[in-house]
Amino acid sequence: MSAKKYFGAFCLYLNYLVQGIGVLVMSLNVHEFEVQWQTDAAGVSVVISSLGLGRLALLVLAGSLSDKYGRRPFVLLGTVTYLTFFIGLLFTHDVGTAYFFGLLAGAANSLLDAGTYPRLMELFPKAPGPAVILVKAFVAAGQFSLPLILSFLVAHELWFGWSLLIAAALLALNFCVLFWMPIKVPDQPTRLGEPLAAELAQLNDPEAKLKLKRSSRIAMPELISYTLFGYTAMATFYIVSQWLAQYGESVAGMPYSEALKLLSIYTTGGGFCSSLALRTFLSPQMMLLGCTTVSTLALAVACFFPSPTVMFGFSFIFGFAAAGGVVQLGLAMMAAQFPRARGRATGIYYSAGSISNFTMPLITAWIVREWSIHEIFKFDVIISGCGILLAVFIAWRSRHAQAIDLN
Repeated sequence: MSAKKYFGAFCLYLNYLVQGIGVLVMSLNVHEFEVQWQTDAAGVSVVISSLGLGRLALLVLAGSLSDKYGRRPFVLLGTVTYLTFFIGLLFTHDVGTAYFFGLLAGAANSLLDAGTYPRLMELFPKAPGPAVILVKAFVAAGQFSLPLILSFLVAHELWFGWSLLIAAALLALNFCVLFWMPIKVPDQPTRLGEPLAAELAQLNDPEAKLKLKRSSRIAMPELISYTLFGYTAMATFYIVSQWLAQYGESVAGMPYSEALKLLSIYTTGGGFCSSLALRTFLSPQMMLLGCTTVSTLALAVACFFPSPTVMFGFSFIFGFAAAGGVVQLGLAMMAAQFPRARGRATGIYYSAGSISNFTMPLITAWIVREWSIHEIFKFDVIISGCGILLAVFIAWRSRHAQAIDLN
């Protein structure tokens, strides 16, 4: 049973390796898609923004339904929808149709998140944080492998579409495995914010009712603070992942071939270090605050002292601190506040991230048009600084909640 559980978890993670490919497949094939869709780079950017919009449209609804109907249908439907996205991109010849398939990719992301994150927390109840952070490692592995695949295709003068077909084949195989080998753990559907003390309150116990009343008082501040943190955390590393190579070239004075290596260093730090960091003696609250502080300081150094050496060090440190799982850590902590409504909590949290993914391309495009790429990183320092304030508030509220429970 244990072997089956771990193999099933691996299949859940494998979907996110393919998702890592999907996140970059359009931005790394801009010129090919410009020709295929008969548009320019701005048109491709519009299609890329559709992923955030499609994700936002379904997240809360999918999370709530997964609490009610179980996780498996959403994992399977998300896998099939992602498969449709990769195949569809190969046969589109205009921006409108491509935008539709981008919306499908965003919807697929929502469906996978609604089913996968709660299922992983249920599979590994004693270590939900590392379980969900490992998702980021697989996303990073996909982002790391796609440039290698494309480099191989270019070197051998092969069709770029093979990268999409490889991703589609992995999804098809994974769907068959997940369909024929369901991962069964008990679900506990409930309403968001219903604390575990609800059963005690039903016993007409005055002390239990008082505890329930206090718990409900502190639910909304946590809900708001975690949601806002999800936005700032996603915005912080989204800006870096999209503009790192250009910043290294235009601001730090690096050759473009060298600047591209910054992305590999960034994904390496993000994918393979954070799960180890969670094994430290630090509490999740202190880990959240520490990672956010380190990433902000790293951004500040890269802003005010840009050089090739600084950029290489920054890429690894920032990947470790910001992109290595701090978003997933925040989700695990939020889900702990609502342990019997993990699906809806996931939906709300990642809805904030989807808004970030939709708004950040528009904001950064305006900044670079009005000022420069350098100003984009300064803007990111401000966003990350807001994340520090939210992490401080979350840590303070956590201690405050514990004090209330002890009274």
